[in-house]
Amino acid sequence: MMQHIRFLAGMLVLMLALPLSAQAGPETTAWTAVQGQVIEIRTDALPPGPVRLKALGREWPVKRGSDGTIRAWIGVDLAQRPGRYRLVWTIANGKHRTDHLTVSKGSFRISRITVANKMAEFDAATLARIHSDQHALMRTYSMPVKATPDIQMMAWPVTGVISTPFGARRYVNGEPRSPHSGIDIAVPTGTPVHAPLAGRVLLVSKMYLDGTTVVLGHGNGLVSLYCHLSHTDVRKGDWVKTGDVIGESGMSGRATGPHLHWGVRFEKARVDPASLLPPADTASAVGLR
Repeated sequence: MMQHIRFLAGMLVLMLALPLSAQAGPETTAWTAVQGQVIEIRTDALPPGPVRLKALGREWPVKRGSDGTIRAWIGVDLAQRPGRYRLVWTIANGKHRTDHLTVSKGSFRISRITVANKMAEFDAATLARIHSDQHALMRTYSMPVKATPDIQMMAWPVTGVISTPFGARRYVNGEPRSPHSGIDIAVPTGTPVHAPLAGRVLLVSKMYLDGTTVVLGHGNGLVSLYCHLSHTDVRKGDWVKTGDVIGESGMSGRATGPHLHWGVRFEKARVDPASLLPPADTASAVGLR
């Protein structure tokens, strides 16, 4: 009974903590977001013709529906400084229109773990290997992929308990580490991992920290990664459909227990994967430790 109560409480906390997509009517010229959030902007206040959008130093995907309504998506990096930023639309004949986005500070959990020193300290050779792994990941964030029809994850890649939420400020043996740029979902080793959105396999690699990792490119600057796998079912260059099994969870690399690390980059911005899920699925069958 207590376990069931804790699960439901975790569900409530998660639903309250997850960001919601933003929309705007024709008279709205300002939007709001929190650090790490992907927001969808809808507006019919722009004239006909091609439209481009630039904000936060990046260009973002824009689509116009058959009814003329504009849909655009912006990803706010985990470390984006809170403040008011310009959104610049480039419209017909090279004209511009400026709107604004206000970014507020996210509320992130503080995570403290204690591990053996050998898991927290690295010699020069190991650091070189880690840096090489990170560069390999970073290269995938710029790889061109034919765009999928939409920018939305269809479902969680696995069902389990969130052991470390997105954005957690981590301390390892009392020392600060980089904020957690994905979601850790605790599941037994061998749990099938499903692609939450169709995409191209950009990388399959065994990494020192992240273990066996698969990276999917979905187009529109959207890239997702799945780490600590025990087994993979795909190869670089494969095209996977939404729902396809790409591998099985595990605890390869540096992990204190079996889990899946699910991360997303949107135009290289570190964003919360849950902010790309349909609202009804943001906390579906997932608890929070």
